[in-house]
Amino acid sequence: MPAETETGEEKTEEPTGKRRGEARDEGQVAKSVEVGNVAVLLSGLASLYIFGTYLYGRLEYFIHDAFKVWSDPSFTDADFLALTKRYIEDYIITLLPVFLLIVMVTFIVQAIQVGGVKVTWKALQPKLSKFNPISGLKQLLFSVRSLVELFKSIAKLTLVAWIAFLVIRSEMPYLINLGDMEINSIFLYILSVMFKIFLWTSMLMILIAIIDYSYQMYEHEKNLKMTKQEIKDENKQSEGDPQVKSRIKGLQKEMAMRRMMEDVPKADVVVTNPVHLAIALGYDNVAMNAPTVLAKGAGQVAENIKKKAKEHDIPVVENVELARNLYRMVELGSEIPTTLYQAVAEVLAYVYRLKGKV
Repeated sequence: MPAETETGEEKTEEPTGKRRGEARDEGQVAKSVEVGNVAVLLSGLASLYIFGTYLYGRLEYFIHDAFKVWSDPSFTDADFLALTKRYIEDYIITLLPVFLLIVMVTFIVQAIQVGGVKVTWKALQPKLSKFNPISGLKQLLFSVRSLVELFKSIAKLTLVAWIAFLVIRSEMPYLINLGDMEINSIFLYILSVMFKIFLWTSMLMILIAIIDYSYQMYEHEKNLKMTKQEIKDENKQSEGDPQVKSRIKGLQKEMAMRRMMEDVPKADVVVTNPVHLAIALGYDNVAMNAPTVLAKGAGQVAENIKKKAKEHDIPVVENVELARNLYRMVELGSEIPTTLYQAVAEVLAYVYRLKGKV
């Protein structure tokens, strides 16, 4: 069902690139928390697999060393503080590769999820609307997103507990043998059971993450949808108001027409067809390679060109075919093409003879 605005207008239009860019600048992206959780789980699982032997060796060393030191009768409070400091440092160094791997994988997954890294401060800017306790309580209790998050939390807790129960139940036949095993073997067995629970939980979380990310994408696209009026308003902002644009075009056309009419007195001849078209030609053998169209027009513009030419004693020559070709083939301010040289030369020769020019 299409979303609606406060005015009741349905959001049925696909979001524009500008709309998507603004949403991203404000930190609004399709992002699933479950994808991040899965990244943490899988990177933790990979860490246990890669550094498992190393971690086990270090843990074994810590236990043996602790029992050996604490059994020393000369052990004092000062020794205890020094030992605690050394253990904290050793623990940090031991777990540092695991933490770095988890952070790196999580960062890469989150960056891929949101389409790259982009720092934006808009999402961090305080908004008074966010501090309204009544609207916040309504959103917490009655929004669809809150219900979905509540359902996800209950489902995850239930499924993880169910997986742990199934794994432990499958291991029950082996638990009775723990009393006959050494401490190292018991510890390794517990780690293997935890790893198995971790593995099955990760597989389940991947499925949940796929479903949740699909839902977040759907919600994100639905929230970005726009109304027809919003599309029109955005077009006005990006392209300008149509009325203003029309007025600007009118002024530009008027200015161009004025400049064109000012060039008519510079023409040597005005070629007509004779009623509908008028083209003013000028030629300066020093500054031009070929005769140039100084002004041209049809209808009333043609009448204005002919009137201006008569005011300045510029000859007006009737040549239907040449007038049509000049109007159709030559842009204002451009030189005539070679295909029209002969016809234009004949007209200019006629005009020069009238004026007594050579």
